[in-house]
Amino acid sequence: MTQASGAGPIDDVIVHTRLENGVKVCIRAVRPDDEDRLRSGIAQLSQESRYLRFFSVAPTPPDHVIERLVEVDGHRHLAWGAILSDDPQRTAIGVVHAVRNADRSQRGEFAVGIVDAYHGLGLARMLTAVLLVHCRIEGIAALDAQILNENRAAMAFIQSLGGERSGSDEGVSDYVLDTGAALAKLRASEEPSGLKDVFAAFAVYLD
Repeated sequence: MTQASGAGPIDDVIVHTRLENGVKVCIRAVRPDDEDRLRSGIAQLSQESRYLRFFSVAPTPPDHVIERLVEVDGHRHLAWGAILSDDPQRTAIGVVHAVRNADRSQRGEFAVGIVDAYHGLGLARMLTAVLLVHCRIEGIAALDAQILNENRAAMAFIQSLGGERSGSDEGVSDYVLDTGAALAKLRASEEPSGLKDVFAAFAVYLD
């Protein structure tokens, strides 16, 4: 799908909203100069969360992994992050990625990570909603996710968006998510309340 007529670049959009506990956050596209902020956010993850997200208990991923996470171009690699609005340090508390399988592929890899202290407050759903709008514009029709079998919360999350299990291997389950169907589910949802702010900010791209 092409960008809506009259709309500016989608990665210029900034969403100002609140988590379910009232904490103010802004959601914006990840930039290459966010590397230090990303490192700081990963350092806030518990050992369990780092293992479930990166399949490793190392205190921080290798430099090449961090560098890849901030190599965002809005076409091959789509990424959005959430930052605490009232924090002078503008601390990052969540990020979501879609990495296209090939430059012209309609399929990509999906990953989302939320700092432990902000689990269960609707942030993953809001970040994913933003990413799905971007996928819609960029023509990414499906997202694949690899989830450790013990990560029941991640499985429940992707299943709630319509994700279907497509295979498994050595303790890891593969899921595929139809981006259009998932976006429709989130647009029809009333929870979390911050979704209203997300879709209001991107209304011009959804006409």
